[in-house]
Amino acid sequence: MTVLVVALGAAVGAPTRYLVDLFVQSRHSSSLPWGTITANATGSLVIGFIAGLAAGSDFDQAVVALISTGFCGALTTFSTFSFETVRLIEQQHLTAAVLNLGLSLVLTIVLCLGGYELAAYLITAP
Repeated sequence: MTVLVVALGAAVGAPTRYLVDLFVQSRHSSSLPWGTITANATGSLVIGFIAGLAAGSDFDQAVVALISTGFCGALTTFSTFSFETVRLIEQQHLTAAVLNLGLSLVLTIVLCLGGYELAAYLITAP
């Protein structure tokens, strides 16, 4: 059953990533892969929030699997982040490659933590 729930979440997350990437990249002319950064940042915020809810309550584990492993797992993409960084290096866009590395890593971790803390706050707020 859990595998089907994860597959359902992934069936929504993968096309969402594709559409987010198209939408965001079409609005930027820089060499930074803003579409991937946006997808990864959004997924990190959502998975942090879901993890925070799950840690602080009797949150349904099927919903956790649907959203975190399924949707967020398909929305976010470490492989594309890696490939785009390598491509920037190959194209001699070294500043953009370093910015992509730093921005992606720091932003995703901060947003994941922020999502987690927001959920914890909402659970304990009066």
